[in-house]
Amino acid sequence: MAIQERLIEYDCDGATLEGYLAWDPDRGPAPAVAVAHAWAGRTPFEESKARALAEQGYVGFALDMYGKGVRGNSTEENQALLGPFLEDRDRVARRMDRAIEVLREQAEVDAQRVAAIGFCFGGLCVLDLARSGSDVLGVVSFHGLFTPPGNSGGAPRPIRARVLCLHGWDDPMAQPDSVLELAKEMTAAGADWQLHAYGNTLHAFTNPEANDPDFGTVYSDDADRRSHQALANFLEEIF
Repeated sequence: MAIQERLIEYDCDGATLEGYLAWDPDRGPAPAVAVAHAWAGRTPFEESKARALAEQGYVGFALDMYGKGVRGNSTEENQALLGPFLEDRDRVARRMDRAIEVLREQAEVDAQRVAAIGFCFGGLCVLDLARSGSDVLGVVSFHGLFTPPGNSGGAPRPIRARVLCLHGWDDPMAQPDSVLELAKEMTAAGADWQLHAYGNTLHAFTNPEANDPDFGTVYSDDADRRSHQALANFLEEIF
């Protein structure tokens, strides 16, 4: 099996974005999974997740929230890139929706069977995609941020996508109170939701390069393995 790949330019909000597509050419139109990146932008980490999905028989698409070639190389740069999106959650939803639209346009994709996964900031992005009422079949947040959009007044919009959150219980960026609030929010929106919490596990537990206990980011081999098995089970179910 030879996985093929290509870069795809697209636009949203007047910005030029660039995503990375990976697929198995022997499989024909296949279910597709968008991969939303962490706070540094689209990096080899997200591209490796897209390739791994392609090896499992899906089309993987590492999308771009920030802009073609825009990457952060330090905590300060990453925070500067992330900040405007946390302040404008409608922008998050628009860019996620546009990425899904572009993914569905690809000849390798079964446009009726699409899901999205995300890591850290990307976890927030896929949850906001679901909150927007998107008709993707499911979303999966890996050590994501749970804070709902601040402008979501009144009754929540019904969530059609199935939702899976894979969470380190000791994550300082998504503490237990936010987990309980997310549960209330998902239930009120009528979502088919589930949450797997891994004990003694911090933020960024899927990233082998995460090794900063003081910042709250530490890789966990067990949580990484268990969360990806949960993802595999979830994708098999929704597709």
